[in-house]
Amino acid sequence: MTTSVFPTIETPEGPVADGAPDWNRQRHSRMPSHRYRSVYDRVDIPLTQRDWPNARITAAPLWVPVDLRDGNQALAEPMDPDRKRRFFELLVAMGYKEIEVGYPSASQTDFDFVRLLAETDLAPEDVTIVVFTPARRDLIERTVESVRGLRNEVVVHMYTATAPTWREVVLGKDRAALRELIMAGGRDVLEFAGDLPSVRFEFSPEVFNLTEPDFVLDLCDRMTTLWDATPQRPVVLNLPATVEVATPNVYADQIEYMHRNLARRDSVILSVHPHNDRGTGVACAELAMLAGAQRVEGCVFGNGERTGNVDLATLALNLHAQGVDPMIDFSDVDEIARTVEYCTRMPIHERHPYVGALVHTAFSGTHQDAIKKGMAEHRARAAATGRPEREIDWRVPYLPIDPADLGRSYDAVVRVNSQSGKGGIAYLLHTEYGLDLPRRWQIEFARRVQAHADDTGLEITAAELHELFTAAYLEDPEPAPVVLKQWRTGEVATDITLTVGGATSTTEHHTAEPVEALTEALAAAGLPVRVLGLTQQAIGAGAIAYLEYRTGERTGWCCGRGDSAPTASLAALVRAANRAASAPE
Repeated sequence: MTTSVFPTIETPEGPVADGAPDWNRQRHSRMPSHRYRSVYDRVDIPLTQRDWPNARITAAPLWVPVDLRDGNQALAEPMDPDRKRRFFELLVAMGYKEIEVGYPSASQTDFDFVRLLAETDLAPEDVTIVVFTPARRDLIERTVESVRGLRNEVVVHMYTATAPTWREVVLGKDRAALRELIMAGGRDVLEFAGDLPSVRFEFSPEVFNLTEPDFVLDLCDRMTTLWDATPQRPVVLNLPATVEVATPNVYADQIEYMHRNLARRDSVILSVHPHNDRGTGVACAELAMLAGAQRVEGCVFGNGERTGNVDLATLALNLHAQGVDPMIDFSDVDEIARTVEYCTRMPIHERHPYVGALVHTAFSGTHQDAIKKGMAEHRARAAATGRPEREIDWRVPYLPIDPADLGRSYDAVVRVNSQSGKGGIAYLLHTEYGLDLPRRWQIEFARRVQAHADDTGLEITAAELHELFTAAYLEDPEPAPVVLKQWRTGEVATDITLTVGGATSTTEHHTAEPVEALTEALAAAGLPVRVLGLTQQAIGAGAIAYLEYRTGERTGWCCGRGDSAPTASLAALVRAANRAASAPE
């Protein structure tokens, strides 16, 4: 009996679910799922007629990165001033035009950073600066103090949690008391910031997605009235899925309800701020945009409390992959990633959509073969139409976008391990070394690579592939029994001078084909080599020849290099003879 060395996990032994089909034998687990209520039991979802399933996203929303506030407060080591500045400069360089820069009433570092923006030209004039504050008078006053003197447009973002559990457990207030707290905060914002020349206001009913629809709608309408929202001076109503608790369609229903029923809708910028507790933050944001959202708050690569905020890079590049300009520049994604990793001291996962080190990489043989063929078709189509490869439609299998769009080269697209096939191996040899292996060669060499990968258990680099290829097909036994000393061809005859076993002789052959002549000369010397297949390829300033041959009962493969196709072919044929002469009986 074999004993596992791994920790034991008990297999569920509960009953099969009632009504389950015969093919589904999953059993009830021991997890206490009964402790949790469906979202439909926790909040009313009032929408019954939905327009969002028929909508399409045809333009980018207004992106608002909150890395410097929401993302920063979720870091084990919050950003120091240098890192905050570097991150802000990155966001500006990428094209963000509205940036939440901090929580100035909660942190002296954040306050000082906002003052840095006010006292320098760090923030371009067309970038709107957002500052975050709870609905508390002293903190609102401190927040407004931080933005005085800014030449930029400013958004003062006030928030309060509104969902029943937060009201009752955290704040200890009923609906009426919480409504008065929020309205008092709104009046304080007007009192302290009303004289600023370019200020707008934002209200977030935190945990919107678990707040009663009638209550949150009433609060939002009261705030737009209090702040006198107009089309020329709109108010941002930001509706966060602060803790993700439902499938994305539920959030879309909630957003569409607000979109349809808000007063002063033409004076409201409808904003969303999904978190990622269920791992569907991106889907929530996309469905919310279908439902009427115009603005999305999130972090560039999804940083944030718990599982993070919605990932703006994924959202933006999802649009790019659908032919919609994301209005943010990710054309040097590796530099963006390096900067974010430096500023946050957090690594980006290798499988992070679009950005991770492995997301444009194929190890699987079937994937590699499809990519190789797709890339070849792409190059051929560009050549046939006379257009640059970067301008024609992209339709390479398994790659939703061209890695070059993100500043990445193709050399990392295909990588080889024990799961790889002939297509990926051939692709790497072609892209890195210009070797265009015939199909039968791809199959033969793939077997060698597979055996090597199985032995090592490691990924094989392009350089290692080339070393394996050289050892298998381009090396001669030492010493080489056969040396081609000279050959000369005319219109009807070819002279071959060979050294075999130390003896040199010249033979004349009645053919103008040097390969045929050398084959005859080798046979006369007692080293018959039968050519089964010969392919020649120009490479660099010379040529390479791929030879499949038979000597006696053995079939073999070898290559030759030379300054011309005939020279390369003869070199391959001599190499085959040397291997035959050196092979054990």
